[in-house]
Amino acid sequence: MRLTEVLREDIVKVNLDATTKWEAIQELVDLLISTHELRLMDRSEIIESVFARERTLSTGLEHGIAVPHAVVNCVEYVTAALGTSQASIPFESHDGQPAKLVILLLIPQGAFQRHVRTLAGIARLGTNPELRNQLFDAKTPADVMDVLVRADSLHGD
Repeated sequence: MRLTEVLREDIVKVNLDATTKWEAIQELVDLLISTHELRLMDRSEIIESVFARERTLSTGLEHGIAVPHAVVNCVEYVTAALGTSQASIPFESHDGQPAKLVILLLIPQGAFQRHVRTLAGIARLGTNPELRNQLFDAKTPADVMDVLVRADSLHGD
């Protein structure tokens, strides 16, 4: 599954307000609630699931990208939100770099194996400096989506 299949402009936030990874996760969950992708009544369960996963092993990758994620019972399909940060958010990344791009993924119970490819596609964004920098520099959600669509066309998966 491609990231462009689960993201839309209204679930992309340029310039997150968050200064910590915990705040970033909450901000993206709240974005999904405000766009009716998640129910308010599931907020606590989702945040606790993502926090528990994050406490086990940081989801900060390399090159300024973090992918907090969790398997949850309250979604029927992969649900995602993306945020960028000019200030950069400490995410205990493998390379020690703070995150400028945070992609929250919520995966339905029993479907994690099918979505490993989605995680691999996200990780691949980090290996392409040009795409990565275009995402970091994006001024609008539309700009972010344009970069992701171009990335999809380059890799054709």
